[in-house]
Amino acid sequence: MNIYFSCSITGGRNEQTIYQMIVETLIAAGHEVPTAHLSSPDILDQEKVARPQEIFLRDMNWLLHSDLVVAEVTTPSHGVGYEIAVALGQQKPVLCLAQSGRKVSMILSGNTSPLLTLRTYEHEVQIEPLLQAYLGGFAAG
Repeated sequence: MNIYFSCSITGGRNEQTIYQMIVETLIAAGHEVPTAHLSSPDILDQEKVARPQEIFLRDMNWLLHSDLVVAEVTTPSHGVGYEIAVALGQQKPVLCLAQSGRKVSMILSGNTSPLLTLRTYEHEVQIEPLLQAYLGGFAAG
């Protein structure tokens, strides 16, 4: 599958190692992740060379051509919220992952769309099984 990975960039990078783990897990499972570079520790430096409009057009193209979205939403981000809304508007499934005990936007936690799934984890080791269970539902369907 072609999976669009979404995470906070300018809103904060505290979960960067989690982002990297998610992307590595998706790629190891054989999925294409055009936004894999977002998990890089030096993403802010990488993105400095591009104009905002270029990033917007590139990312929207990737999003519109993806099968689904996996978003890490522990750190609030305008961009991640926007990408989730666009994906849902395009009838794409979205998996949101967040650390247990952290506040998640009520727009996400209160959303009853069958396309939006919110899962929490306490420890990093829980992420891979969460991803496998979620993505397994698409392989069977």
